[in-house]
Formats: sequence, structure tokens, C-alpha cells
Amino acid sequence: MKLEKALVWFRRDLRDHDHAALSAALANARQVWCAFVFDRDILDALPSRRDRRVEFILESLRELDAALQARGGGLIVRHGWPVEEIPSLATTLGVDAVLANRDYEPAAKQRDSEVRQRLHAAGIAFESPRDQVIFDGDEVLTQAGKPFTVFTPYKNAWRKRLTAADIAAHRGSGGQLMPGDTQLPELAELGFENTDLATLGIRPGMTGARALWAEFAAGRIDRYGALRDFPAIKGVSYLSVHLRFGTLSIRELVREAVRREADTWLNELIWRDFYFMILDRFPRVVGHSFKPEYDAIRWGDWPAGLAAWQAGQTGYPLVDAAMRQLLHSGWMHNRLRMVVASFLTKDLGIDWRLGEAWFAQQLNDFDLSANNGGWQWAASSGCDAQPYFRIFNPVTQSEKFDPDGKFIRRYVPELARVPDKYIHAPWQMGRIEQEAIGVIIGRDYPAPLVDHAQARNDTLARYAVVKARTD
Repeated sequence: MKLEKALVWFRRDLRDHDHAALSAALANARQVWCAFVFDRDILDALPSRRDRRVEFILESLRELDAALQARGGGLIVRHGWPVEEIPSLATTLGVDAVLANRDYEPAAKQRDSEVRQRLHAAGIAFESPRDQVIFDGDEVLTQAGKPFTVFTPYKNAWRKRLTAADIAAHRGSGGQLMPGDTQLPELAELGFENTDLATLGIRPGMTGARALWAEFAAGRIDRYGALRDFPAIKGVSYLSVHLRFGTLSIRELVREAVRREADTWLNELIWRDFYFMILDRFPRVVGHSFKPEYDAIRWGDWPAGLAAWQAGQTGYPLVDAAMRQLLHSGWMHNRLRMVVASFLTKDLGIDWRLGEAWFAQQLNDFDLSANNGGWQWAASSGCDAQPYFRIFNPVTQSEKFDPDGKFIRRYVPELARVPDKYIHAPWQMGRIEQEAIGVIIGRDYPAPLVDHAQARNDTLARYAVVKARTD
């Protein structure tokens, strides 16, 4: 592929290094323009005008634009519909090809198909190299030539296939980066308001990603397996939002994980590839259970229960602390994502799709593939999910993973004075003990929405329809 002119369309890959589309363009074209479109199909559908993700993207674009300018280029920024903006821009620039890293979400694939058709009608090629995963498409298949639907054999095949070339950095050169044509907009021009990113200490862009990655790789990566399940401990990488928007490269993370033999961390990165593959090959998971028989489950209609869960007012301290962490920061520890998802579906009996939608609205790092995969795992409706009869006990999960109640007290301050003995189940305190510390259950903190033992029985009965269909 030798080109005179090329246009690189940035989407969820906001960096200027180890970037498949940019590297390919620079290696094969004499002149290379770079563009980003604030997609109105996405932005107009957001429920809040104060969305951290939009600010994160904009600030990451400022750094990307500066990095490209330092190399003689710059960004062309548009606000509109990509199916119109990209073909129009490509035609105006007179490019021979548009390059954009591959996406796997159904809506994105449909968008790219429409862009490709319009470009081809104008005699312009459209190329979409793999970038945000290590393997995709038919690169990791079963011996029968089909996509894997169970993680462990997928992981084994993935690792067996991996070579140094698969995780080598893309370093295309030769072409000349061309300057951008616009100043980046302010949030208000996009119809959005400033958020609390800075207050929360969230640094967008490549430098923010680099700082977090350097800190994690300096030591925590080697202790990740031992620390990752404890939300009160700084044990995870906090890189999820940067992976989501591509301000660092997945190849760099995998290279380091392999070099350090950090198998637990590497497995998490492979899970990411796995869920991308599932979404790509089985798009029906958007809105439907991966296992069709689970669509027969009749979920409870309980708006008040859903609202209490969303607000962190369920009466179960670890669940409430996790949900309040999400409301406060737009992030939730992965162990807690499993706990609260299990609680919504198997304690409250509420449809996993409602929880999935709430996370999609609240998470800074929202990624359709991982979010859908995680929720279907918790609801037992997904591929390689936990069995339907495995139901997390929110009290024992709390005792195991927040034994001193440190995380609970951080996000549920009304329980700060509750003794350690009762911090995981404060309703077990007697009235005299409640009055002595000034925490009355039902007044200062909610009584439990449900009894876990009874809820477990109700869940087993609810899921009986699945068992009947599979017997």
C-alpha cells in the first residue's frame, strides 16, 4: 500500500506512539493528516451535560495535538456525524486512503461500514488495522476453527500463539505529518460543562497514563495477585480509563507483564481481549443473554430497589460503599463490581441489563465489551460465567475483602463509629449499642433491603426456568 496522501482518523486511541493506523500511514504515505470527530451520535445521547469522559477526551486531545505539532503536524477536529465528516474531509484533502484502528462494538462497526461505503464511492480506500487488542478476528480459534466461549482454553491458546512480533511497538516513519486546521473546542462549545477530573486527581492524556503505568510497574505489578481483591489497599493499576481511550498501548503493558512473568496481571489483559472477541463474534450479547435460555428468566420489577442500589442505600455496607465510590469518582474496584452486580441480580432479583446501563452511564472507563461481559458473568447468563447457584454473600465478601471496614468507613461515613464487630452487618447491633454510638439502623443508615438467605432461595427459584431448559 503506497499512497501519496492519507488521513488518520483517531477514535479510542488518543496517543501518537505505538499506534497502528498512524504508523501504517506514516510508513506508506508521503503526507499524513490526523483528525478526530466529536461524534454527535454518542454525545447527544449522553444523559448528563457534565460527563467526565467528554472532558477526559478533550484534555487528552489537547496533549495529542501538542505532540503531533511537535512533529510538524496537528489535529483536525470536527463536531458532527462521522459518516458525513470523515468522507467530506477526506475528499477535501484529496487523500488516497483513510486509516482508523479497528473497533468491535456493533454500532461502531455499522458506522465504519457506512464510512467505508461512502469513501469507496469517492474512490478513497478505508483501512482499519488491529490496535486495541493483541489478537482479534480468526487469530485465536478452537481446533474446530470456531471462536472460544470459555476463557481458560482461550487464554492457553492466546498465550501459545503470542510471539514477540505480536507485542512489538508500531514505529512507522517516512511520511510527513501535516498541520491541523482548527483550535480545539472548549467543553461549552460541545454543549458540556467542566467536571471534577482535577479534583479527583485524574490526569488525562499520555502523561497521565505514563505516570500511572510507571508507578504500577515500579512494584505493584509484582504484588498484583496478592493485593488486587482488597479495595482499601492500593493494589490495582487504575489504568482502565487510559486503556479505554487509548492514551497508552496495550502492547506495552503485555510486554512488561510477559517480561516480569506477572501472570495474574497478564490474565486480566487477556480477559480484555476475550471480551472484545465475544462482542465482535457474538453481537447479540448487547441486549440479550449470551446463553439464550437465560432470557427466559423473569426479573423483578422493583424501581425502589434499583434506586436504593444506585444510591448506595441498600443497608449492606460493602455494597453501599462501592456504589458511593462509583457516584463519587466514576470508578469502582473490580472485586466490588462483581459484588454489587451479584447483589443486584441475585439479592434484589433485578435484571442485569439495568445494572449494565447504570454502569455505562457512570463509569469513566465504560467499555461495552468488558461491561457487558462482567454483568453477564455475574448474572450467570454469559460465556464462562459463574454458575447460577453461586451467589455472593455480601457480608462474607465484606469480611473477607475489607476485614477492618476501612473502605466501608471511607465511603459510608455514617458508619464510622460502628465497632469492627458489626461494621459488615450493623443491623446485628442491639438497640442500646446503636444508641450508644448514635447510629440507629433505619434512621441513620438503612436496614437491609432484603434478607440474604431468603433472597438466595428466591434466586434459585427464579433461575429454575434455566435449569428446566437445560436438563
